[in-house]
Amino acid sequence: MKKKFFLLLFCLFGFLFSEAQIFEPVHWNISHKLTGKTTADIIFKASIDDGWHLYGLFLPPNGPKPTSIVFEKIEHAQKVGNLQAASKLEKKFDSNFGMELSWYSKEAVFVQKISFSSIKNVRLEGYIEYMACNDKSCLPPTTEPFSIQLNSKEISSVVVDKNTTVSSSEKIQPTEDFKNANQVDLSSEDNAEISASQWWTPVIKELNNFGNVAADKETASLWYVLLAGLLGGFLALLTPCVWPIIPMTVSFFLKRSAVPSRGRKDAVLYGLSIIVIYVVLGLLITLIFGASALNSMSTNALFNLFFFVLLVVFALSFFGAFELTLPSSWSTKVDAKAESTVGLLSILLMAFTLVLVSFSCTGPIIGTLLVEVAASGSLLAPAIGMFGFSFALAVPFTLFAFFPSWLESLPRSGGWLNRVKVVLAFIELAFALKFLSVADLAYGWHILDREVFVSLWIVIFTLLGIYLLGKIRFPHDSESKHTSVGGLMLGIVSLAFAVYMVPGLWGAPLKSISAFAPPLYTQDFNLYKDEVHPDFTDFEEGMTYAAMKKMPVVIDFSGYGCVNCRKMEASVWTDPQVKELLDKNFVLISLFVDDKTPLDQPFEINENGKTRKIKTIGDKWSYLQRHKFGANAQPFYVMIDYRGKPLNKPYVFDTNASHFVNWLNRK
Repeated sequence: MKKKFFLLLFCLFGFLFSEAQIFEPVHWNISHKLTGKTTADIIFKASIDDGWHLYGLFLPPNGPKPTSIVFEKIEHAQKVGNLQAASKLEKKFDSNFGMELSWYSKEAVFVQKISFSSIKNVRLEGYIEYMACNDKSCLPPTTEPFSIQLNSKEISSVVVDKNTTVSSSEKIQPTEDFKNANQVDLSSEDNAEISASQWWTPVIKELNNFGNVAADKETASLWYVLLAGLLGGFLALLTPCVWPIIPMTVSFFLKRSAVPSRGRKDAVLYGLSIIVIYVVLGLLITLIFGASALNSMSTNALFNLFFFVLLVVFALSFFGAFELTLPSSWSTKVDAKAESTVGLLSILLMAFTLVLVSFSCTGPIIGTLLVEVAASGSLLAPAIGMFGFSFALAVPFTLFAFFPSWLESLPRSGGWLNRVKVVLAFIELAFALKFLSVADLAYGWHILDREVFVSLWIVIFTLLGIYLLGKIRFPHDSESKHTSVGGLMLGIVSLAFAVYMVPGLWGAPLKSISAFAPPLYTQDFNLYKDEVHPDFTDFEEGMTYAAMKKMPVVIDFSGYGCVNCRKMEASVWTDPQVKELLDKNFVLISLFVDDKTPLDQPFEINENGKTRKIKTIGDKWSYLQRHKFGANAQPFYVMIDYRGKPLNKPYVFDTNASHFVNWLNRK
């Protein structure tokens, strides 16, 4: 209440002590347009004087008064849906209020659809409440009453206060810049009625006629999944939980090496058993949850919060706060069973012992891998990721089973393994923040905006560098005070990485961490002005604007937890040519499928024979992507005309900016 009181005082004093003149920077015209026999659009158009701006419909608390249009009386009609903004919204830092706000310059158009059984005697009364500011001062909130009488003619007069009369036949024409741009073909159908239902009509067949580029990209992305699995497996080999299995493996296979041919056969079976266990795990996860459920889970806020806590717990364990292991009785019983059993079953049990004993170190790596590959939406991705992980893990153990004498040439476990454990703890702590960021963005808490995230990463990697240089010690570290050459080099790399991130505090894109950091638009203090911001984050609002301007649309299906979406925004959208094309030639609509904001009016849909309830904004956009375009993975880009028809094949993850430019130019 205090903030609102001081806000009102600020506006009143700014008004009283300004020059002695009356400012009226916003001029309203209200009209209607029949869209059918029983439907019409009520159009509120604000013309805004140069240097002034009108605030948007939705603003943060303790800020200026948002624009609102209130219908106090509706006779013989009813509203259909909510008020839609049909003008491009600008987002800038407002020095008057010390926060980032959204507003309209020069022009603002709002549309409210209504329906009626008969247009006769349809009457609407209400008021517009708004607030206007310039760079130096603000006017107090203003109320503008209106009264509208509909008739059966397409052109009608609308009476507003001050006896303003306007014509509802007025149309907004595309700009000259757009006429010369790469626009859609304007045919005789331009004057045909366009309804919201057309925008939701499925166009899967039309997209396939352009070529199924998504399938080709999915195949390519599976190679990345395999590579990620291999890297995860090699990383797991360096963890201290895996090394105790080596002598156990050697001891087990020494007893079977009396017959060399049998020993080699058992060694190969052992490696294959490790792979089978992990791949079956990946397939089970896919079959139980399904590809779309895995995709939803990877961007689910509660799941990401759970994973954040899990990684922090593992990190604290690696730092030495406590020992986190599975019950020793489990691995002891399985190991004993393997010793007493013969044949293939004993080898499978030995492989299962490796999985159990190493879980406390491999668990976070496997979990992170599955979460990331789930976002691909592919049925094969989890299994392929687990195959890569298990293959990298299985090869060395197969070789030790082949050649037990190699054990003597291995470096002894000890201080260096503990240092690896601490390094992994720092890295897990950094990755944990990524999962917290997903939940923060989905629920709009704003506790981990980009500069906070970058600051924490700078601190984490600075401390890691200092640790590698031997200046920080943990309880389980060895007594040696000397830093190895390898530790020195890694320490320099970690400190250099921390320094590299410092410009990110002022908005530098930091492309190398764009996959993990929150989007640039969450940055409060940003000196970098070359990023691309969506024109709309609501599908119907964006399409309404596109229809009025006769402009093509690029829809960006994204997610707060989508790693590859952040890569595209930082690596591709910042390209000057891409930015120019998106800003001038298209209406860009970004739809976040994991937005947890509740819908004002939840609704039910029937999909694949099942009834589902759409409760959140993210649910709505996810359903739109599946229903209209037949896809469920992000990032996913589609180009459509203002009627909702596709203009090009879909575009998926590809960080080559020239490819994206060709796609925008429809080459």
